[in-house]
Amino acid sequence: SGQKVCYGDFKRSCYKLAYFQDLSRRVGFQEARQACEIDGGALLSLESEAEQQLIENMLQNLTKSGSGISDGDFWIGLWRSGDGLATSSACPDLYQWADGSISPFRNWYTDEPSCGSEACVVMYHQPTANPGLGGPYLYQWNDDRCNMKHNFICKYGPDIFPTVPAGNPYDTSKPEDQYHVIATETGIIPNLIYVIIPTIPLLLLILVAFGTCCFQMLHKSKGRTKTSPNQSTLWISKTPRKDSSMEV
Repeated sequence: SGQKVCYGDFKRSCYKLAYFQDLSRRVGFQEARQACEIDGGALLSLESEAEQQLIENMLQNLTKSGSGISDGDFWIGLWRSGDGLATSSACPDLYQWADGSISPFRNWYTDEPSCGSEACVVMYHQPTANPGLGGPYLYQWNDDRCNMKHNFICKYGPDIFPTVPAGNPYDTSKPEDQYHVIATETGIIPNLIYVIIPTIPLLLLILVAFGTCCFQMLHKSKGRTKTSPNQSTLWISKTPRKDSSMEV
């Protein structure tokens, strides 16, 4: 969506939904993980039912946005490394969070994880699919092959200096407002600010040095210049003063 969304009193995490209408732009698990880390976050970890519900609300709002959002699962940061015990009953216990979280919270769809060669996890988002044994394919989790192409969700630490939009107070009677949603645009201008500000002292130093150099050159140039009697000397009085203390 191009936005980082933060919640609550800013002691909670921030999130970004990476949804691609163009199927060719969707990515595999490791690519999604790397994209989040480059952006300063991590592939989504979920620590509780409340956080799961929060993400569901975000996805519901995305679907209702009227921007042509269609089916497309989202990678989350849960995965299983290696093939050890992949087909045994211990398989579900082998999944871990990519960001190092030790949260035991899980929200598997019925009969998932199926394990085998499917070692990376998506959150279902298939509004148009017919329901299966576990109900609609929405928001519950499924393990999938890590090279499959999907959307993804990034998670970030709380914003220290959030941008609060002006407007009416939040209506906590509405489910989507109870978390006090704050959206901050990310783009080129904020990044440029972070680059320019540290260079200001250096620019000032260069400006001072340049000014000093110009002053010295001008001073030496005046010292070498002799005024010819025929030259225009409008800034010098035509009547010489006898006062030896006269300054030019």
